[in-house]
Amino acid sequence: MAETTETTEKSQAPPKLKSLHGMRFVAALLVFAFHGAISFVFSDETVGGIYIWLTSGASAAVAFFFVLSGFVLTWSYRPDLSTPRFLRRRLMRIVPVHVVTWAVAIVSLVAFGAEVGFWQSLSNLFLLQAWIPDNSFLDSANGVSWSLSVDLLYYLTFPALIFLARKIRENLLWLAVIATIALVILMPLVSKTFLPDTPAWSWGKGASWTQIWFVYLFPPVRLLEFFVGMLLARIVMTGRWIGFPLAGAAVLTAIGYVLTTLSPWSFLYNYAASMIIPIALLVPAAAAADIKGRKTWVNGRKMFFLGDLTFSFYLVHDLVLKNAHRAFGVEVGPYGGLAGPTWSTPVAVLFLAGAFAASLGVAYLTYRFVEVPAMNRWSVSKAEKQERAAARAAKAAPEPQPV
Repeated sequence: MAETTETTEKSQAPPKLKSLHGMRFVAALLVFAFHGAISFVFSDETVGGIYIWLTSGASAAVAFFFVLSGFVLTWSYRPDLSTPRFLRRRLMRIVPVHVVTWAVAIVSLVAFGAEVGFWQSLSNLFLLQAWIPDNSFLDSANGVSWSLSVDLLYYLTFPALIFLARKIRENLLWLAVIATIALVILMPLVSKTFLPDTPAWSWGKGASWTQIWFVYLFPPVRLLEFFVGMLLARIVMTGRWIGFPLAGAAVLTAIGYVLTTLSPWSFLYNYAASMIIPIALLVPAAAAADIKGRKTWVNGRKMFFLGDLTFSFYLVHDLVLKNAHRAFGVEVGPYGGLAGPTWSTPVAVLFLAGAFAASLGVAYLTYRFVEVPAMNRWSVSKAEKQERAAARAAKAAPEPQPV
């Protein structure tokens, strides 16, 4: 008999999903590889073109992060956790590192003589940039933080979304997943049909920036992927997972990635639509493997540690790449954009390897001295700390002996 959600929520804390935690770093590594590719470090155009092609499906990593976040937050959801406490924890998870990396980005732009747009940088600081269909707002300050703009909407709407997800009857959960995935796949068509396709974006294969913004950046559209993750978590929690093997899901994801890089379809489908089905199989398959205690290549101690560093790595890696380029005298365009340089293949590979190592080192320092201290200091209020201390004291107190 399928286990009910109510039974799951009243039982002990759910098991840790170590495989999903380790997969986070793999996805972040793919994002790093793509940003390295569009830095144009190879003088050999054939090598550079192959590198860009190999990493051109990296936007799927962002879709993975969004589905994963919906899954994990639903998995760890506790009905007794109030909305203010939930929001406090989630904001303290992202805001301190974001503010620090934003400040580093602004200082770097000023130090290297780049243009700093006031409104663009301000929107970046307050995580509003993904709402504005203007590329200069996306690439202001620390450009990769646009995804936090989407995260912020998700956190603010999570109480309503979890209420909705828990109201869906268990026998209708798969139908809800299919319907939500269909909406994800439909979004590129909506964008292409109703938004202007001029002026065409240089990399967009005929798509305009406004169309790309709607599919890739606009927070309400990306919210669909979070909701897919939430529904999949409920499916696993209620015992309705179909048992698709993790190895099969990984192979299907790899095939989907390759097909995405070769896709003759509209560029707009490559951001999420072309990969949403493989990702929707991969995430719950990994969770199911962890529940059964199976050893996977991503749930070992090293991968779990790298998973801890993923958020900091994601926010620092683009800064490391751009500032490393600037240190070599690269021309800096508007809002921090890069224009070169190009090196021989061995030198370019060495540069990317060094940038990766530096990003990993800076990520560790950021995690150790910003992310963890901020979470420990501010994610829990004084009242909640006192409640926990009282509960621990009551639990440790000796039971009265019978007279």
